[in-house]
Amino acid sequence: MTTVHHRTVSVDGLDVFYREAGPADAPVLLLLHGYPTSSHMFRHLIPALADHYRVIAPDHIGFGRSSAPSVDDFEYTFEALARVTAQFLRAIGVAKYTIYVQDYGAPIGWRLALGDPAAIVGVISQNGNAYEEGFVPSFWNPIWADAAERTTETRDALRPALGREAVEWQYTHGVPDPTTVDPDAWEHDLALLARAGQNDVQLALFRDYTTNRDLYPAVHAWLRTSHVPVLAIWGRNDEIFDAAGARAFTRDAPDARIELIDGGHFLLESDLGLVAATIRDWLG
Repeated sequence: MTTVHHRTVSVDGLDVFYREAGPADAPVLLLLHGYPTSSHMFRHLIPALADHYRVIAPDHIGFGRSSAPSVDDFEYTFEALARVTAQFLRAIGVAKYTIYVQDYGAPIGWRLALGDPAAIVGVISQNGNAYEEGFVPSFWNPIWADAAERTTETRDALRPALGREAVEWQYTHGVPDPTTVDPDAWEHDLALLARAGQNDVQLALFRDYTTNRDLYPAVHAWLRTSHVPVLAIWGRNDEIFDAAGARAFTRDAPDARIELIDGGHFLLESDLGLVAATIRDWLG
């Protein structure tokens, strides 16, 4: 049985919680989670890959068991989350790694890559967007409106995304058999979202998301010039990030491997075995 360690390291006065397994001298896989979850989303993937890899999955600030200061005490932007993640990697002595990015993990991962291109030896994007084609307008238009108008009304229009129905939907939509999705996954997220101050934290990140689009040309240039290997493994029924966002990687990484699976946004909940086997094959 694989031993998974649950650790916390201090970074600039903040606690960063992370899960880690695998040989200390093995190639590193850095798993970067999305909204509204935490490293908890990787609880089954970590032991599935840890026999040959050092697998590390931190909780972003404001998520999971990492520090979650108020919006008055921490500027919740994707730039700030990426900065803490870079400091976290230095603190635990990781200099080179393959990134697995999903949802929010993608813009954090892209910032890590642009900040230290030599550190990234591979990219696994699981519904982690880097192209305009990936945005499903019906989901994203209210977020773009809030970022542009910045009114109480546009912000309030996003509050339902913090509720039970929306969180459960993120897990179950696009999944052929929703009974394969463990309800504990969204219950875990909802319990953390219920903490005091979380609404403000998440609304701040919703509003900042538009800054991630501005990075895309630089990300595309990095993919073209670095020739970093790319695996885009995607739930093709995702109504947040369209499968066109996976196929788009081949424009800048012509040798990228594209795998579209009959699933949704949180593919690890319904298709863990297939995702893990594909990653192992690609890494090998």
